Amino acid sequence: MPHGIFVTGTDTGVGKTLVAAGLAALFREKGLSVGVMKPVQTGCLTRHGVRTAPDARLLLQASGADDPIDRVCPYRFLLPAAPWVAAEHESARIDIGRIEINYKRLSSRHRIMLVEGAGGLLTPITSDTAMLELARRLNLPLIIVATTRLGTLNHTLLTVRWAQREGASVLGVIFNRPFRMSPTQVEKINPATFSRLSSIPVLGTIPFMKNLKNGKRRLDGVRRLGHYLNEGLDHLGIKLDP
Repeated sequence: MPHGIFVTGTDTGVGKTLVAAGLAALFREKGLSVGVMKPVQTGCLTRHGVRTAPDARLLLQASGADDPIDRVCPYRFLLPAAPWVAAEHESARIDIGRIEINYKRLSSRHRIMLVEGAGGLLTPITSDTAMLELARRLNLPLIIVATTRLGTLNHTLLTVRWAQREGASVLGVIFNRPFRMSPTQVEKINPATFSRLSSIPVLGTIPFMKNLKNGKRRLDGVRRLGHYLNEGLDHLGIKLDP
């Protein structure tokens, strides 16, 4: 079993946070101590003068970990943009070394770590470091989240092949359908078509799920979501026994 997994996506808004939280809930249910990390979150909110990170909070809730938010999400910016852009907008600088230190501290406390990236593999964290390089520096294999919509074959194959070209390990792809209740014919067949075009396994296909906006319903939905991934993880030989 890997000591950690880096959850990335083919784009922004494909469901990385929900998938990462679903995995955290599944690992927790199986009795594993799971740590989570969202190294950089942009588009943060400010409440009562405090800058909050909703994605990181959801990951913590799903995992049940009691780690401090400043360690789980050391960089939080207001502008909803790529981390490098959002940091520059606030005249700030992201230190990759600080992210690595926080990751090591968290990983020393947990059996497995789940790290959620921002955007896709080439999303810049600094002027010379993208998300894929962060995953490599943390020595983490990838799970790629994609949607089932039209165009996903191109986006997903490009992401997989770039990761492989750069020497990253890709555990598999999870397809997500976040947009409508009834899938189109293309959405139904895209995961199987991807399997015919790539040797990378499809670990699961998540149907549209209602009431995942906020609060308790969102957390309950995340727990249900984890069960769609159970069989795929078994396929990889990831044992969920503590």
